[in-house]
Amino acid sequence: MQKHEDLGCMAIEVLKRDHELAELDLGDDAHLEKNGMAFDTEAYAVAGLGHLCVMRMKAMLGLMRMETVVLAATEKDLPLFNIDWVGVAALETQLIEYYDTQLEPCSDELLNMLRVVKSHAAGLPDKDSTPRWYDALIMPVSLGKRGIGCTRRFNEVSREAFTSFVSKADSLPPCDSVAKAEKVRSFAEELVSRGGPAVDQVAKLFGAETARRLVVNHMYGVRE
Repeated sequence: MQKHEDLGCMAIEVLKRDHELAELDLGDDAHLEKNGMAFDTEAYAVAGLGHLCVMRMKAMLGLMRMETVVLAATEKDLPLFNIDWVGVAALETQLIEYYDTQLEPCSDELLNMLRVVKSHAAGLPDKDSTPRWYDALIMPVSLGKRGIGCTRRFNEVSREAFTSFVSKADSLPPCDSVAKAEKVRSFAEELVSRGGPAVDQVAKLFGAETARRLVVNHMYGVRE
């Protein structure tokens, strides 16, 4: 039986092929633990691209695990890229989402590439979703899946999605990094102010100030 591939390790491996990564010092925020829930966070400056965040959470004595990978491109005009994986016993959930934070509309070439990735996951069971305030920003090429016995396919789809996205990033010219970083900042600030499942949970456990640092500074790489 195939094991779940750690998303953070996969992302770092892919990026290191063509990019220099510099790990950022997150201080005490790198490990937070309370009420049986533990959050471990890593963040990296990715030369020529932007910011990478890897967050891992464990709860229920390890029976529940969550991994999040965020790639916030500020030097290339690409969508904000997010992979979430949640494992509760044998049930796995995987979200691969692209948020429209670009300066210019996506090219047909990029959209077609992302459609191909989504098509490769078509046979996996869909995850039901509830309305969220940021639904309008999530591009239709995103996907959400949930099932038991899907580990191998989830591994393949997440690796294909991340590798394809990074390869596209490398082929693009640099963009206006100040304007692009402002787009990322705007999304991160609104996520903190309007909330989301993970943001709300962290705020409840560790307070609003810590939640803001984790989301705005560490997850999305916004510099104050």
